[in-house]
Amino acid sequence: MKQIANVAALPGIVKRSIALPDVHSGYGFAIGNMAAFDMDNPEAIVSPGGVGFDINCGVRLLRTNLFEKDIQPFKEQLTQTLFNHIPVGVGSKGMIPMNARDLEEALEMGMDWSLREGYIWAEDKEHCEEYGRMLQADSSKVSARAKKRGLPQLGTLGAGNHYAEIQVVEEIFNKQAAKRMGIDEEGQVCVMIHCGSRGLGHQVATDALTEMERAMKRDNIVVNDRQLACARITSEEGQNYLKAMAAAANYAG
Repeated sequence: MKQIANVAALPGIVKRSIALPDVHSGYGFAIGNMAAFDMDNPEAIVSPGGVGFDINCGVRLLRTNLFEKDIQPFKEQLTQTLFNHIPVGVGSKGMIPMNARDLEEALEMGMDWSLREGYIWAEDKEHCEEYGRMLQADSSKVSARAKKRGLPQLGTLGAGNHYAEIQVVEEIFNKQAAKRMGIDEEGQVCVMIHCGSRGLGHQVATDALTEMERAMKRDNIVVNDRQLACARITSEEGQNYLKAMAAAANYAG
């Protein structure tokens, strides 16, 4: 509750600090704590604690044309094959051949880079926010250290609460919405993937927090919790973070 109240006191917040039903303690913002800030208000701020360290961390559902009866005899082999082909765990390295130029392009292009390299289909973009590419991304605002951390991690699942899970549709509550997503029948097999921007996103947030602590002193911004370090959206630090954050979001996509 204290974190939710602290967010309510941030400069430029629009109306209320909102807690979703699954709210729990986080860094600065609680997890499941939402707040909007007026981009046209010169006093409004942006805080990395509101975005999170694993920038664009989320889940994606990959549908298949298989049914539970199709994979039941092969569950053990399928599970082992996933482990063999998906790099997972702290320090894991991706199988996608990458150099520094490839990384710069992935940061700028998001899923358009994946499409060009043959890793996705064009229609995949239609099912992603921003069509898989945040246009305000600027890879030059991502530090060399963040890029160094991100270069070997593209195409890895990660650790912690990240997962790739084979799931079966048990019940369809909204048939129209499910059909739009290609889910037509109960028993259909899907794969849910939970991942994010990994070490690159974490470093983008860490770098921004350091810059914003200096900006707060310069602009006399006072917050109730040091973890809510922030900068005015219109400031150089605020704009640099938003551009770097968008690049990290593209990397996660």
